[in-house]
Amino acid sequence: MLNISHNKLNRKVSLLNYKSTEKIFNKTYYKLFNKFLLIAAAIIFIVMFLPWTQNISGQGQVTTLKPNQRPQTIQSQIPGRIEEWFVQEGDFVKKGDTILRISEIKSEYFDDKLVERTNEQIEAKSSSVDAYQGKVEALNRQVAALHNEQSLKLQQTQNKLIQARLKVKSDSIDLQAAKTNIEIAERQFKRIQTLEEEGLKAIKDVEEKRLKLQETQAKLISQENKYLTSKNEFINAQIELSRINAEYTDKISKSESDMFTAKSSGFEAKAQVTKLENAYTNYKIRNSLLYVTAPQNGYINKALTGGIGITFKEGEALVGIMPEQFDLAVETFVKPLDLPLLHIGEKVRIQFDGWPAIVFSGWPNASYGTYGAKVVAIENFISDNGKYRVLLAPDANDHEWPKAIRVGSGAHTIALLENVPIWYELWRQINSFPPNYYQPQDKYGTSTKKDKK
Repeated sequence: MLNISHNKLNRKVSLLNYKSTEKIFNKTYYKLFNKFLLIAAAIIFIVMFLPWTQNISGQGQVTTLKPNQRPQTIQSQIPGRIEEWFVQEGDFVKKGDTILRISEIKSEYFDDKLVERTNEQIEAKSSSVDAYQGKVEALNRQVAALHNEQSLKLQQTQNKLIQARLKVKSDSIDLQAAKTNIEIAERQFKRIQTLEEEGLKAIKDVEEKRLKLQETQAKLISQENKYLTSKNEFINAQIELSRINAEYTDKISKSESDMFTAKSSGFEAKAQVTKLENAYTNYKIRNSLLYVTAPQNGYINKALTGGIGITFKEGEALVGIMPEQFDLAVETFVKPLDLPLLHIGEKVRIQFDGWPAIVFSGWPNASYGTYGAKVVAIENFISDNGKYRVLLAPDANDHEWPKAIRVGSGAHTIALLENVPIWYELWRQINSFPPNYYQPQDKYGTSTKKDKK
C-alpha cells in the first residue's frame, strides 16, 4: 500500500481470523528461518570487519636462482659431422667428460697432419728470419767498413789538398821572386847599356847582362807554369775530395738500402711466422674441439641432434644438460599496474602445480600447502607477454620447499600486501580499484605507506 491515509488498516482489521493467516504465521519453521537470516546477517556484518590481506596474484614457473644452474644446451664451436656418441639420455656426466666425437666437413681441414705441416712451415720461416737477420748484420758490418774507408780516403785526399795548397803558396812566392829578379835584370841591363853608350862599359858586359835578362825571363815563364800547375793540382784535389765523398756516400747508401730491404724482408718473414703460429694454435684448438665435452657436472636431458653421420652448423644445439647442483627459485610475471607494489625482500606465498593445497588468498595463515618465498629480483624491462618478470627465492624462515619439485613446473604466486577490512576489499574489487599503495617498513619500524586520496 501507498500509506496515503493516516488510518492503519492492520490495527482495525485482525488478520488472525483468516485461514491463510493461520496456515502461514503459525508455522514453526518460518520463525526458525527468520532467526537464521538474522543470525546470518549479523555474522556477515561481523565478517565484513575482519582483516583481509591484499595480494597480487601471478603465474610463473620453477627455475634456478643462478643463471649457471639452469638447464642448458651444449653446442659445437665448429661445424662437423657426428661420428660417435659416448652417452645416452639420463646419464650423469662430470665436467670435461666426452659426450660425442665429430669430424671435419670443411675441405681445408681434411689433412690429418695439418698441425705437423704447419709446424714445419713455422720452422722454415723461422730459419728465413734468422737468415735475414744474419744478412742485416753483415750489411751493418759492410756499412761500418765503408764509413771507415771513407774517413781514411777523405783524410788522404784532404792531406793532398793541403799539400797542393802549400805548393800553390810556395810557387806563388817563387813567382813573385822571379818577377823581382826580372825587374832587377831589366834595370841592370838598362844601366849597362847606358854605360856602354857613354863608353864606360864594353859591349861584352852588355851582352852578358842581356843574356842574364833572357835567362831571368825564361825562369819567370817557367815559374808561372809551375804556379798554374800547382793551382790545377789544388783544384784536382778538391774535385777528388768531392768525388770520394760522393762515391762512398753512394756505396754506403746502397749498402744501407740493402740492409733496410733485408730488415723489411725479415719483418715480413717474422709476420708470416706469427701468422703461422696463430694458425698452428687455431688448428690445435680446432682438433681438440672434435670432442664435445660437458661444461659442468650434470645429467643428460635430451639429445637434440641424434644419429651418426648427421652434419650440423657451428652453434647448433646438440644435447641438453641439467646441472647437478642448483638452487630452486620461481619466476613469476605481474601486471605493470601491480609492479610499484612489489619490493625486494617482500614475502610471497607459492602454490606449486600438482602439489595439494587449500588456499585462502586473503588469509595466508589459514591456507595449507603453500610455501614461503622472498622477492630477490625485479626486472626493469617489460617481457614479451606484456608483464614484468619477478624472481623469487625460498624463504629461509618458512617451510622447506618440496624435494620433488623440478625445474620448469608451474607455480601460482600470491604477493602479500596490506591488511584491510573485508568490506573495503569488496568495495575495491567491485570498483576495479588497485590495491593500496604499499611500501615495506624501514629499518626503524615506521611504515612508509602513502594513503590514497
